[in-house]
Amino acid sequence: MKKRWLWLVMMLLIIVPIGAVVIGNIERAGFKPKVDARAVVLMDLNTGRILLSENGDVPLPPASMSKLMTELVILDDIKTGKRSWDDEVKISDTASDVSGVKIALKSGEILTVRELFQSITVYSANDASVALAEHFAGSEEAFVRKMNAKAKEIGLSSTTRFVNASGVEQGTANGHAWSLDGETVMTAEDTAKLAAHLIRSHPDILSTSSKTQTKISGRNLYLSNTNWMLPSLGGPYSYEGTDGLKAGYTANAGYCFTGTAEKQGSRLIAVVMGTESKEARFEETRKLFDYGFSKTLTWRERLDDWFQYSGTAAALQHENRPV
Repeated sequence: MKKRWLWLVMMLLIIVPIGAVVIGNIERAGFKPKVDARAVVLMDLNTGRILLSENGDVPLPPASMSKLMTELVILDDIKTGKRSWDDEVKISDTASDVSGVKIALKSGEILTVRELFQSITVYSANDASVALAEHFAGSEEAFVRKMNAKAKEIGLSSTTRFVNASGVEQGTANGHAWSLDGETVMTAEDTAKLAAHLIRSHPDILSTSSKTQTKISGRNLYLSNTNWMLPSLGGPYSYEGTDGLKAGYTANAGYCFTGTAEKQGSRLIAVVMGTESKEARFEETRKLFDYGFSKTLTWRERLDDWFQYSGTAAALQHENRPV
């Protein structure tokens, strides 16, 4: 009997400290994170519940995150059969002259809808956005009307509005000369709702937006994904389960990101608007994901996830690689 009690005491002395460390690491992720951005929102896609919102109802310049609405309008039209992935699009002078991030489309050049769409989702090309807007609606102005009509249809707030298909800012980029009037603006909450609707309506968007690269036919040009959180990229900002959606930057918007990740059947959407650096938008999103999954996963799932991470970290340290 004494030996049995001695054995139990020894096991408790071993198990309790280990359990405290494991649970402590898991529970620390459950504290509301301090996120350094102009606005952030975290949504549980499965329930539609907002788990965290800071300035989530404030209209702000979204940069290329507005292309999520461009993608939705295009995908809706393809789904109804109005357009096809194999449609050929002739590039106009207007599309070729768009500023910002682009793939240097030339006036008169012909690409397919699929190629241009992948250029938007993977590389966030502004010229590809305008070319598709003109192809799908006859003009960018007509396409923008469809964007705003769709925003109303899916229940976005009246403070969110779209003025072009690309997210390019219309005004000057030097301080006081720029204002929100006449510009595309979105709230972080509306951006999360839009991303949720896009994923639910067109789940294949995730396989497209998670491609590490896409190639334009007839060119020796490979476009790399701007979402550094993709596990397939394997960099310091990669996050297991991430498979979309859209990063963006302008001088007035700052660095922005709408991301989604799934673990154990739980899917989150995080929106980060207006960080000071491109790296920070992904670092802040990581905080949101960690917090969200600490809320949505069961205790056992979180424990399994922690052990999986610990094993990966130990292996990387053994190989002298950064975790």
